[in-house]
Amino acid sequence: MAEAAPATPDALGPRQRALTLTATILASALAFIDGTIVPIAGPSIQQSLDADFGRLTWVVNAYTLTLGALLLVGGGLGDRIGRRRVFISGIILFTAASLVCALAPTIETLIAARALQGVGAALLVPQSLAIISASFPREVRGRAIGTWAAASAITTSLGPPLGGFLIDTLSWRAAFWINLPLAAIALWLTFTAVPETSNPGARGRLDWLGSAVAVAAFGALTYGFTDLPVRGFGDPLVWGALLLGTLGLGLFVWVEARAEDAVMPLELFRSRTFSGANIYTVFLYGCFAAVLFLLPFDLIERRGLTAAQAGFTIMPVGVVISIFSRYAGSLADRHPPGPFMIVGAIVVTLACILFALTIENYWLGILFPLLVLAGGMSILISPLTTAVMNAIPESRSGAASGVNNAASRIAGLLAVAILGAVSSALFMANAGAAGERFGVLPETTDAAYPAVEQAFIGAFSASMWIAAVWAALAAVSAWVFIGMHSEGDGPTSSPRR
Repeated sequence: MAEAAPATPDALGPRQRALTLTATILASALAFIDGTIVPIAGPSIQQSLDADFGRLTWVVNAYTLTLGALLLVGGGLGDRIGRRRVFISGIILFTAASLVCALAPTIETLIAARALQGVGAALLVPQSLAIISASFPREVRGRAIGTWAAASAITTSLGPPLGGFLIDTLSWRAAFWINLPLAAIALWLTFTAVPETSNPGARGRLDWLGSAVAVAAFGALTYGFTDLPVRGFGDPLVWGALLLGTLGLGLFVWVEARAEDAVMPLELFRSRTFSGANIYTVFLYGCFAAVLFLLPFDLIERRGLTAAQAGFTIMPVGVVISIFSRYAGSLADRHPPGPFMIVGAIVVTLACILFALTIENYWLGILFPLLVLAGGMSILISPLTTAVMNAIPESRSGAASGVNNAASRIAGLLAVAILGAVSSALFMANAGAAGERFGVLPETTDAAYPAVEQAFIGAFSASMWIAAVWAALAAVSAWVFIGMHSEGDGPTSSPRR
């Protein structure tokens, strides 16, 4: 194993910087691609492992739960004991968990392995940008970060079609096997070229207690919402989990208010703009995650697309966002972010309404709404980041970015659980004995098919209407908290160049 490279950016040559950048891109791709491939594999996993819709929801949510709750801890750990060391540990853990996912004999094993994947991702993702920042001099750092962001967007966009092709050709297990060669290359590059760096100014203990309370609280809420359609609200496990999760959120706030180095510094929320931007994030990213989770079931189960075709259908979302969000970001540097956030959320609302209409024509009912959705996200992503970062002092920018990132992932976690529960409950209520699980329709020649299909359409439509309401609430929160003119309410309210 090669010795760690020098930690001073100016001491690194162009070749070593290029290899370091490549390593961070490949490692980040592990987490980003996995998030887009697994929803495409959902219907196949459901049938292969004979899983009900609630357990299938946990395949997505177990990963999101541990990643979202431990993301800030992963960043703090790298600052203290070495970013390269934590980066390597994250890749190894993610890869080992991917191997278990690929070999999982039961849905329970798959869920547990997905939770471990989330822990690995929480270790490696925060280190990627930290390693780039520590390895590249300031005058070329922006270009390196831009390259990382563009490459990450491209790999994320390629995830659905590549995963769909592998699933159709081999099986859903290939969605996890693909991580192994990427991880091997990333590890080799890291051992070869990535320098070891840390933050000498990082002090104090990591907020393990706050992170543990967050995992328990959000896990309990997710369990309650996921099992609600199966057990009913009167079941002690369901209402007990929801009650425990709600109390856990209160305990989390109490713990964070007293923590020396809180994973969620509460003083950041004294900024009206920062608070509003995070409320916006919860509604908007909850909507976005739920749509991308439910859409493959409509594409594959009702419309009869293969997994590869479904992947190619969803691919334009990432492509459009990666191309056009940079232009919105440039405009947001010269204008207040509020109008972009409001308009973007309204466009996303329109996309969800189009999905809710369940138009039979593929171009009008699927592709056009997807392009509208991507357009709306392109308008708002960079201005949202601008609003978050301009709302607080630059010295707290890392904490602010981490809180907003975690908020988007936790929002996706709860949104998938809630709309998964709504979809499943409505489907089972209307499909009767002919449809035991949401997402599995009988053959078209089956006499029960028309009734089951209508139950499927009704459940999907209702979920999209709820997603539309969430996107509209995001627009309202941007209007109320951020407004059309104000760029911030703190000392850094002027745009950063």
